[in-house]
Amino acid sequence: MNRLIATFFYSGLIRPAPGTWGSLAALIVALPLYWIGGPWLVVALIAVAYAIGHRAAEAEARDSGDHDPSHVVIDEVVGQWIALLPVLFGAARVGAPVLDLWPGWVAAFLLFRLFDITKPWIVGRFDRRGDTTGLMMDDVAAGFLAAIGVVLLAVVAHGVMIFGG
Repeated sequence: MNRLIATFFYSGLIRPAPGTWGSLAALIVALPLYWIGGPWLVVALIAVAYAIGHRAAEAEARDSGDHDPSHVVIDEVVGQWIALLPVLFGAARVGAPVLDLWPGWVAAFLLFRLFDITKPWIVGRFDRRGDTTGLMMDDVAAGFLAAIGVVLLAVVAHGVMIFGG
């Protein structure tokens, strides 16, 4: 069960770039979750995924002898869902079909991957902890930075649309 959770239904076993595949799997799963329960269901499942993911990642790290095994992608799922929250809440707020906000989906994915890979500022600080909390929290931080980026890009895009004509 730990392997199923830690690899997010084995998406972390896809090569190359298991973290990218885990992030993509998170996006795919977020869509029906949104349709079923809206953005608040995704928020609730972020908390659940963090809690059970921490335990599963800890077991996988212990079994592999690596504090951050590449096949563990539940941390990417948590971070990617956080990055996507502005899009989900935005769609719910204005009553737009969530897929009509596809540029936000793309931005959330790309920004999250950028921050997860480059590990700027607080993301890197968490990553350097070298434990399971750091493994999970670096992606939480990357998700929050990406979410801020998504909001800023939306403001720019909508501001240009409003003031441009």
